[in-house]
Amino acid sequence: MSHATHANAVLTPLTRLQLARLVVEQGWTPARAAERFNVCWKTADKWAQRYRVEGPDGMLDRSSRPHRSPNRTPAPMVRKIVHVRTKQRLGPVGIGVKVAMPASTVHAVLVRCRINRLTHLDRVTGQPIRRYQHDAPGDLLHVEVKKLGNVPDGGGWRFVGRQQGEQNRFATPGKPRNRWRAPKIGTAYVHTVLDDYSRVAYAEIHDDETAATATLVLRHAVAWFNDRGVSVDRVLSDNGSAYKSHLWAETCAELNITVKKTRPYRPQTNGKIERFHRTLADGWAFKKFYNSESARRAALPAWIHHYNHHRPHTAFEKPAPPSNRLDNLAGHHS
Repeated sequence: MSHATHANAVLTPLTRLQLARLVVEQGWTPARAAERFNVCWKTADKWAQRYRVEGPDGMLDRSSRPHRSPNRTPAPMVRKIVHVRTKQRLGPVGIGVKVAMPASTVHAVLVRCRINRLTHLDRVTGQPIRRYQHDAPGDLLHVEVKKLGNVPDGGGWRFVGRQQGEQNRFATPGKPRNRWRAPKIGTAYVHTVLDDYSRVAYAEIHDDETAATATLVLRHAVAWFNDRGVSVDRVLSDNGSAYKSHLWAETCAELNITVKKTRPYRPQTNGKIERFHRTLADGWAFKKFYNSESARRAALPAWIHHYNHHRPHTAFEKPAPPSNRLDNLAGHHS
């Protein structure tokens, strides 16, 4: 029997059972049992009556939800609200005007139907997004490249302003020049790998996104996951040239990994890693001032460790760090 109970309960299911057995099986009066467990006699009598009818299962908490909700929004009106939301993308106020209902009621319906945020709707069809999650770590890895402009010596414009940022660009030594004599600071290609089930991430920064680099990162990532008890079965990528190459296909075949591709022009298919890239940018790339590109790159491993082991992930039913979902793997703590 589960011992779960609500936060303000005086008695746990186990002590309720002890109380009820004293009354039903040993002949105690409800008042005497109530005094023993420091509750009122009505409470003791309630648990004794439930024990007589339901046995030990009756000691568990019951839902406080009413059996009937006569004021609940009728189903035809709910369907009308959902139709307007998916077809016209209006908010609670706009929908309320169209269906002649208070905006607060419309909002409650949208929350109940899980379409209270427009991000929950597919951009093309307007239908609620069907979210999926594979059953175990390694069932599917998402891979993609996040491109970031390199930080010039002295800091980039986001922190020092446009004018000073341009001066820092021109003052950065050893950089080639474009046709206007402006220095080419270059691009940082962050190759990221994300496990679909656990959201555990692996990342490397390189100066290109060629097939050779992409396959090298994949080999490193697979070995990294293997060290943590995770066997990789599939890998999902977009249709970039590196991932469409023969080298990518041959490397995946060598590693015994099935290749999966996103639908063309549908980045939502790889939405988990797209969302991770936003977290990566906010939490690491643009989180604080870096006085050089080398300083920013040096900070990435520590941030990835923080993300995997300390930052609670809100995609889970109970927010927890991604690495917690690897804790049940054999040998993880050995």
